[in-house]
Amino acid sequence: MATPVDTNSGVLEGQCGVGDELSRTTTGNTGRHRIAAAPSDHPQIYREDQLMSACSEAVARRFGDGGPSGAGAEESDLICRVLSRKTVRRYSDRMPAEALLDLLVACALSASAKSDFQQASILRVRDPEKRAAVGKLFPAMPWIGIAPVFFVFLGDARRLQRIGEMRGKPVENGTLEGFFNASIDAALAMQTMILSAESVGLGVCPISVLRNEIDGVAGILGLPNLVFPVAGLCLGYPQAEGHVSLRLPRGVTAHRDSYDDSGLAAAIDDYDRRRDALHAIPKEQQRANAEFGEAAFYGWSEDKARQVAKAEGAAFPPYLRAHGFSLD
Repeated sequence: MATPVDTNSGVLEGQCGVGDELSRTTTGNTGRHRIAAAPSDHPQIYREDQLMSACSEAVARRFGDGGPSGAGAEESDLICRVLSRKTVRRYSDRMPAEALLDLLVACALSASAKSDFQQASILRVRDPEKRAAVGKLFPAMPWIGIAPVFFVFLGDARRLQRIGEMRGKPVENGTLEGFFNASIDAALAMQTMILSAESVGLGVCPISVLRNEIDGVAGILGLPNLVFPVAGLCLGYPQAEGHVSLRLPRGVTAHRDSYDDSGLAAAIDDYDRRRDALHAIPKEQQRANAEFGEAAFYGWSEDKARQVAKAEGAAFPPYLRAHGFSLD
């Protein structure tokens, strides 16, 4: 069925996500994607195969890998929104309504949970002094301290162990399995809040760096044994548009029947070049030049290799072991 023509605006309407940048065209108040009308000598002649659907365009923008576009598949606003989502670090002064935040917490806690153990907890940091103290630990990320809302998603292995004690059962939940299950529950809850928040026009920025200063963060937030931060989440109404981050080609991240990375080197080189053309990393942001030297071409893979070569989160394993986790 052909897409209907908006005769008032002279544009076609197709689906897109909240605040996305699928193209240089605009979005109307309905949040549906507007595609410029055809030349006036063909005012009403539009062939479906001449128009890329909003979701297909979002796939192309997200990956640019020439892979499947999803053309012909049933689309939804949610699918388009997920494909078009962005990280937001600049927020307006407008505070989300408390009722909305309550709903977002409820959405997050409705996420899937391993074996119905429900090992995620959500801590909202409202106290200005605590917010400032957490932000001070990460001066390179001022949005932690100034975003309208800041949540911390916690892996909570403590609750299940306490329930075992309440019921007189020998529960030891500080194992690797307990840590892993609680971590995934918290991550699923956070991603569910992210998608829910973005569906109503909010922007978010996950903060995994909290674990790099685990002792300070846990002290400020008063975290007990067997409870640990998986990540923080800044949240608010966007002040400015972000950009859609180009993802790795699906040829190296999506596998069928067996794992195959035989084409990794060529695919990564191509990805580095395509990503650099869209949003290059400035020379002054190259990492660890004193150790590795200045790179003539500094792509995504060079940046990430340098980042992981300098181990992060060194304090996290000792913290876990000192706070109830054996990780056996």
